[in-house]
Amino acid sequence: MANPTVQRLQGAQLIAALKASSIEFIAALPDITTVEGVLKPISRDAHFRFVRVCKEDEGVGILAGLSFADKRGVLLMQSTGLLDSINALRNNAVEYSLPICMMVGLIGKEPGVLPKESKDYGVRIVEPILDAMGITRLLIETDEDVPGIEPAIARAYRDSKPLAILIGRRPEAAP
Repeated sequence: MANPTVQRLQGAQLIAALKASSIEFIAALPDITTVEGVLKPISRDAHFRFVRVCKEDEGVGILAGLSFADKRGVLLMQSTGLLDSINALRNNAVEYSLPICMMVGLIGKEPGVLPKESKDYGVRIVEPILDAMGITRLLIETDEDVPGIEPAIARAYRDSKPLAILIGRRPEAAP
């Protein structure tokens, strides 16, 4: 019998939330946090058009273009890549008010610890940077948090605003 106090985050639930949000395109770089539970399954899922990118800012540009074509996409990356893509996000997502939706693996974040309290400096600065840029954020740590994804993506596209879905633990791969 499973321990009821153990918090889980299942990759299949994250993927289902993206599908329920009418996401068609996934632009992605390898992300150690989500690779097994989300990235690999998405790359094999015929529902999604999977676009491999070399740099995070390329993914920002691709999602900007998709938004002009009324297509929905998500950029899957790790937090270090988010930091690398700040200028592209500033220009495309913030200044042009485009619905750039990102799923960001918080590499090095301890499960159950708020990002701002993490021992990892790179994790601690993510939320303040997003806040300074006016980018809405949503922290996903357990399956109980996943239902917040669909309305957050809907708001991002309705209001034409960027969104960062922060993944705070490694999602489990489907058996």
